[in-house]
Amino acid sequence: MRYFIELQYDGAAYFGWQRQPDTQTVQGTIEQKLSMLLGSPHEIVGAGRTDTGVNASFYIAHFDTEKAVDEAQLAYKLNKVLPPDIAILRIYFVESTKHARFDALSREYTYFLTPKKSPFRRFSAWHFTANIDVEKMNSAAAKLLEYDDFTSFAKLNSNNKTNICHITLAEWREEADGTLRFTIRADRFLRNMVRAIVGTLVDVGRGRLSVEEFEDIIRSKDLSRSSAGAPACGLFLSNVEY
Repeated sequence: MRYFIELQYDGAAYFGWQRQPDTQTVQGTIEQKLSMLLGSPHEIVGAGRTDTGVNASFYIAHFDTEKAVDEAQLAYKLNKVLPPDIAILRIYFVESTKHARFDALSREYTYFLTPKKSPFRRFSAWHFTANIDVEKMNSAAAKLLEYDDFTSFAKLNSNNKTNICHITLAEWREEADGTLRFTIRADRFLRNMVRAIVGTLVDVGRGRLSVEEFEDIIRSKDLSRSSAGAPACGLFLSNVEY
């Protein structure tokens, strides 16, 4: 029997989602507690990998078990034993063919950039004080929808079978308190891709790059031409659609 888990996590204390030996990860932490509660080893499969320090405001994983479980009770017990930086939203039964990773139609990331120093957002936003032109950043972000090869924003030695991604949304919005929110949606993302895009778009906003130069970076398929990646703390996996 297969169950989906909806969850959230603050990634500050973890070396990403994916299980690694002798390293604290989100997947490994949940698997340990789930196995303890179910009385036998259980692995979970996530919707995708997030890097060290990256957060998730909405994440999906699945696990298999031979016997039916009380979804609400298991979610309650998991929340009791998991650390406070991981929260289980709900657990529900799905067909055995439903796959948290391979059946995902799109994934959405959100990045937060704040001009105001805040002790409460130090792990959830990039504190950035330079003046930036949001309109120019949006003009550059719109160019992302015209291309599908994002080698210029792909981390080297990631063993990707392809660097092709289909982006359907990429936009900046300014919130009432001055925080900038960048939302990007695609069928898939490459390792470190969103942070590299955000860092390069911010350089457009600062006047270090023009919109035309940003587009030329995409076309070049050359990682060395993109800017340094934005800090992990401001990045959230915010939605997965099936």
